[in-house]
Amino acid sequence: MSEPAIEVRDLRKSYGDVEALRGIDLEAPAGTVLGLLGPNGAGKTTAVRILTTLLPPDAGSARVAGFDVVRDASELRAHVGLAGQYAAVDENLTGRENLEMVGRLYHLGRKRSLGRADELLETFGLTDAASRLVRTYSGGMRRRLDLAAALVARPPVIFLDEPTTGLDPRSRLALWQTIAVRVAAGTTVLLTTQYLDEADRLADAIAVIDHGQVIAEGTSDELKDRVGGERLEVTLEDPSQAEVAIAALAPISEDDRPSCAGELLSMPMRRDRGGIAEAVRRLDSAGVGIADIAVRRPTLDDVFIALTGHAAEHEGAEDEDEDEEEQGEEREERAA
Repeated sequence: MSEPAIEVRDLRKSYGDVEALRGIDLEAPAGTVLGLLGPNGAGKTTAVRILTTLLPPDAGSARVAGFDVVRDASELRAHVGLAGQYAAVDENLTGRENLEMVGRLYHLGRKRSLGRADELLETFGLTDAASRLVRTYSGGMRRRLDLAAALVARPPVIFLDEPTTGLDPRSRLALWQTIAVRVAAGTTVLLTTQYLDEADRLADAIAVIDHGQVIAEGTSDELKDRVGGERLEVTLEDPSQAEVAIAALAPISEDDRPSCAGELLSMPMRRDRGGIAEAVRRLDSAGVGIADIAVRRPTLDDVFIALTGHAAEHEGAEDEDEDEEEQGEEREERAA
């Protein structure tokens, strides 16, 4: 059996009294996407920085592409790509020069570096701005350029820390397609994101982190099953008929009694077929008017809320990982 592309065991990191990581375990086989989900401040960015050798762990072990993140840090850096939460590009170079520089740093040579730069500029819709200084780019353009830089050398493992924050839908789709192509070619991707549709679409496996610990892991379907199966949702024509509708549907509800909030009645579906037809017959017999009826499967948003107690936060929210890390580094510098 081949070695996992990413293997993390009991990884720990603290900043003073703040425990950013409290002994996490992660594993990603080669050629797969591991999605890392969690609220702001959960420890996602800290984990990525340790795995890309930007931050030393306090305890535990981690191997990426066969290299130990501490003992083999220098060798490992040549085998990973990283796009962080903020674009790390040189504003005094053009877009093409930025990508060429990355290629030269990876020892691709001038010709290959230029060819790869032009290929990625086209992929991310930056060809028209290739010769412009990056200081003239919009925030979204810089973000796309930073993502392109992470892919220049076609590294076997790529870390994408909330890569599509600030991107327009077209650019998000382009990135998703690029990730799919790289994974099909054998690349391993660790993706942190708070766009749960992104994890649902891209990730082969998902780990949910909260307060520095992995609180759930599995495939998207496995995590959805944890919060229950399919639910029948009925929109009542008259909300005052809620109790009559609940009484009519209770005998066919799976496990829990139907519940009603305003005009929307919801109930767990029984696994046998014909649930919708039976529900319609029972409501009709009880004289309950139906405005709409549908079967709804749990989403990753439902999983996130069930596991962490609140919805995922999107762009505009501050990442507490960053604050904790900066404060921790300042304390370490003062102590030194």
